[in-house]
Amino acid sequence: MKKFISFFLISSLVLFLAACGNSDSKAGSSADQETGSSFPEDQIEVVVPFAAGGASDLVSRTIATEMEKELGVPVVITNKTGGSGATGLLSVKDANPDGYTIGYVPVELAMLESLGLAEISPEDYAALGQLMTIPAGIIVSGDAPYNSVEEFVEHAKENPGEIKIGNSGTGSIWHIAAAAFAGEADIEIGHVPYDGAAPAVTALMGGHIDAVTVSPSEAISGIESGDLKVLAVMSEERDVNAPDSPTLQELGYDINLGGWGGFVAPKEIPEDVLEALKAAFETAYNSDAFQKLLEDRGMNPDYKPGDEFQEFAKDQYDFYSELIPTIEFE
Repeated sequence: MKKFISFFLISSLVLFLAACGNSDSKAGSSADQETGSSFPEDQIEVVVPFAAGGASDLVSRTIATEMEKELGVPVVITNKTGGSGATGLLSVKDANPDGYTIGYVPVELAMLESLGLAEISPEDYAALGQLMTIPAGIIVSGDAPYNSVEEFVEHAKENPGEIKIGNSGTGSIWHIAAAAFAGEADIEIGHVPYDGAAPAVTALMGGHIDAVTVSPSEAISGIESGDLKVLAVMSEERDVNAPDSPTLQELGYDINLGGWGGFVAPKEIPEDVLEALKAAFETAYNSDAFQKLLEDRGMNPDYKPGDEFQEFAKDQYDFYSELIPTIEFE
């Protein structure tokens, strides 16, 4: 009987210790999970590769504000201009992949390598998602002596090389748009680069250049006041910001070019951190504030989740890798 009781006590002790071990193991696992889900603990920087005031900056600031509500930490904007977006994009590519530096990426992400401006491709990043698309437009001063693309082209041919078209940087999508149009129309123009669409539009308003090939949404104030006019847009359909302006395809020019934008993180970011950022990004996209911005600014909503956006950006990279070598820039 004593042997039985001793065996029972020993067995109970073993089971108790084993249970404690399992409990400690589970507690440790839970603690690890809590540690892994503690992101974020500090402010997050969003790098915007263009100047303040343009479409890239406006959408990024609105998304950052909404992501901040979801993540519970400050989400701040840093404008890093230069190199048609290359400076900002490279800073995100080379950032610590801990989730505390993310960035806005424009269509230039798919173009810079073909232009020889930077060794950057969509495969260098982990995509959070796409936000919108915006078409290129041919925009001139409201008192310009031409009221149509036909008159603009005629003036350019009569004054070869004299028309100066502003863009958001050498090699930017708006530079490519101007060069592609000049090639199709067989005209000579001068390209004037700026650190974003906003300063290019300001230069046009001040009479320092003759035209810009930016999105009508980036010049909406001038368009609505009559200080600027849109001769045409480079999309398949007319733009809501200039419904009376034809598309270039309507006029016989085979051009369909525009911008798009989304958010990315450095490539080696941990999967759980990436998923947390993706979730906050999607919620920010669907927020009333961001949807109102798209509507007010005449941007086309075009949400794509991370994996889909990654594939789309790669397709765009392939497209511009074929297009850019065929364009004469001067």
